[in-house]
Amino acid sequence: MLTATTVRTLTIDVVYIKAGGGHRAAAVALDAAIREQDLPWRVRLVDLVDILDPQDIGRRITDYYNVRLTHGLTLGLTRERHVLQAALRMGHRAVTRRMRTHWSASRPDLVVSLVPHFNRQMFDSVRLALPRTPYVTVLTDFADLPPRYWIEPRQAQHWICGTPRAVLQAQAAGCDPARIHRTSGMVIHPDFYQDDPVDRAAGMLSLGLDPSRPTGLVMFGGHGSRQMRGIVKRLADTQLIVVCGHNADLASSIRQIESSAPRVVVGFTSEVRRYMRLADFFIGKPGPGSISEALSQRLPVIVVSNAWTLHQERYNAEWIEENDVGVVLESFRDIREGVREVVDNMAAYRAAAGRITNRAVFEIPALLENILTKNLW
Repeated sequence: MLTATTVRTLTIDVVYIKAGGGHRAAAVALDAAIREQDLPWRVRLVDLVDILDPQDIGRRITDYYNVRLTHGLTLGLTRERHVLQAALRMGHRAVTRRMRTHWSASRPDLVVSLVPHFNRQMFDSVRLALPRTPYVTVLTDFADLPPRYWIEPRQAQHWICGTPRAVLQAQAAGCDPARIHRTSGMVIHPDFYQDDPVDRAAGMLSLGLDPSRPTGLVMFGGHGSRQMRGIVKRLADTQLIVVCGHNADLASSIRQIESSAPRVVVGFTSEVRRYMRLADFFIGKPGPGSISEALSQRLPVIVVSNAWTLHQERYNAEWIEENDVGVVLESFRDIREGVREVVDNMAAYRAAAGRITNRAVFEIPALLENILTKNLW
């Protein structure tokens, strides 16, 4: 094991992208886990856009993710993804040169990417600037979306995969098996693993909710979604906690929807875990982070998968069904039936959720330590 007495303090650059939310959340979670394990590392969280020119390729990245956040339209995002990848192929040398300049100046001992699309450019730039510095990609999706979304074929770097599907994809892409590392799931913040007691009844009553009624948590990321209005309307007789994130207009409009059951509407909050611990089931998009957070609190999940679902999230819905941890609907127009299915079979769904053991955020520092040890010695 690396200790402060055996090696100098090492610098780990964890690269994320601020737009989209999930990548940065994973970076913050990984940083917190490394700090908890008291490793002799200096961790720097690096926004990819800060490495690149924010007015050029950096703007293209944020535009891509802003389309995803604002509209979530699969057809539009497919086109945007192909445009972005084509731009990266055409501008590979220029992008790699910018990144190489950054690494030459910052000189990390290890680079960890939590960003798709750019792994070829980042790998090449690290290899050119710092030939002895390992490069690692942590997939923050349940599976890759070929071609060249997460996994670059035969690229001699390290890959950390949270599902058997992702491992098989890396192997099929010709990656070195010795550089493919499996974890037990997706990265979520260490706070979700705290085992502190909770008085659920008191917590429900403090929010004006009835502790005896089944309660759903409705959440669609940090910016909410207009789909939430339709869900709330259709569940007027279901007790809900609705988290709208930064979308104040959405929260205001949902508060005006009539309901025959108690309901709490929340804006942006740092207490997602608290609300999950009060709820009985989760309703939201099939994002890897939200699914993993909900399951960590033994919440069955209700999601939709259809032609409009983001391509990189479609396997997540398959995974939910394969593991019997929730219900996948074709449309939220069927949300009442989905809630009825979960509530009627709550014990079985919660038991299945409890069988999911995800310790990825605590496993990854050990994997990184092993990579560093082999590189140093």
